[in-house]
Amino acid sequence: MAEPTVDATDTTSGGGAAHDAPAASPHRWLILAVIGLAQLMVILDATIVNIALPSAQKDLGFSGDNRQWIVTAYALAFGSLLLIGGRIGDLFGRKATFVIGLSGFGLASALGGAAGDFGALVTARALQGVFGALVAPTCLALLNVTFTDARERAKAFGVYGAITGTGAAIGLLLGGVLTEYMSWRWCLYVNLAIAVPALIGTAVFIKGNQRAEQRGKLDLPGSFLVSVALFCIVYGFSNAETHSWSARSTWGLLAAGVLLLAAFAGWQTRAVNPVLPLRILLDRDRGASFIALLITGAGLFGVSLFLTYYLQQNLGYSPVLTGLAFLPMNGGIMITAIGAGSVLMPRVGPRAIVPAGMALAALGLVLLTTLDTNSSYATGIMPPLFVIGLGIGMVFAPAMSLGTAGVAPQDAGAASASINVMQQVGGSLGIALLSTIAASAAENYLDGRQPTADAVAQAGIESYATAYWWAAGFFAVGLVITALLYRRRAPA
Repeated sequence: MAEPTVDATDTTSGGGAAHDAPAASPHRWLILAVIGLAQLMVILDATIVNIALPSAQKDLGFSGDNRQWIVTAYALAFGSLLLIGGRIGDLFGRKATFVIGLSGFGLASALGGAAGDFGALVTARALQGVFGALVAPTCLALLNVTFTDARERAKAFGVYGAITGTGAAIGLLLGGVLTEYMSWRWCLYVNLAIAVPALIGTAVFIKGNQRAEQRGKLDLPGSFLVSVALFCIVYGFSNAETHSWSARSTWGLLAAGVLLLAAFAGWQTRAVNPVLPLRILLDRDRGASFIALLITGAGLFGVSLFLTYYLQQNLGYSPVLTGLAFLPMNGGIMITAIGAGSVLMPRVGPRAIVPAGMALAALGLVLLTTLDTNSSYATGIMPPLFVIGLGIGMVFAPAMSLGTAGVAPQDAGAASASINVMQQVGGSLGIALLSTIAASAAENYLDGRQPTADAVAQAGIESYATAYWWAAGFFAVGLVITALLYRRRAPA
């Protein structure tokens, strides 16, 4: 049964008649490959540079205090501009926005790879974030309007969800290989090898410059409010990781972000061409999908961060072995993301799949809490990672598909950008909150003990276990929320 991009009966999404949906492209599976390449490039940069940081710091001679800005500059630019990037694609054309984003990201990566000092590297990372904010929402918007058949759409979003879920772990592996055998600079240059084929594929297979029929103008007040609000929120969470939650620079920024978001929401009800039409958020399935991706982003980044520390600091793994260690999670994500999207979603609907995925991810995290300083990879680490991957894959594909399903063509970019915002904010929240909780657990363990090597190692184990318990709690909350919000039916 065909699934039009716009549902004639969907009044919450602002959709028009079903016949407004574009005809299926004969090159749609090749377009999916192009979109997948672009999405992989953006996701990789969330983690690939992390592995290269020690080498870059030694080469360029910047301090440990400044090191976080290599990561933060990208996150701030990317997170704060996502909604604008999605709206630009709606108003001025998705193909043009996609090409500009890919080209800019590739050039910024080349500048970063050639950076001769700290300032040049930070500037390049910020530019990557700016152009990434054009690419990421446009990927989903193009996917949303390219696949109009229900079963094909489910398969396409399954593949896309698998790429999104495995990209961070692939970044760890690729970053380790490039840093160890070539140079940290290739962790940036590698984006050119992805951007160029994606640009060629875009020119050959993506026809026309799809955009909303009623274009209007970009909502400048709304764009300013939401960009500053998201900047404050992402920066506030990043600041909590390195300072404390009680620091003025943390809670002040978070409070300002919340107030600005409230002002943004108020303005969107009056704006002629809103950046984020609030009708996008009113559908139950869509709202549940946004919450699911927020929680999964927090849990996934938390797992990657603390397990990386454990593997390298406690078990002595090299960067390459650390990346390889995450392959079972990647395999689990690929299996269920594609399976849940193409097989289960059309039959049983999201209410059965997504909560089950949350439960599996929580179970895997609980299993990780049993690790100690002598745990075996084969019995203690690999099985929980595989279970976590199975769970995350069951969340990603349905949530991404339903987060954009039934949205009017003129709102596709805004809906896609909202999905990326949820993942970005979720990741920032997870890293900041779990880092603080883990640090407190380590301090509590060492309180009253001699700081011997064994005690310090055990304190690290206690901190990781505490973080895993909390991350499992995130997924447990997600299980309840998605079970209550998602409709029983399979998507029509």
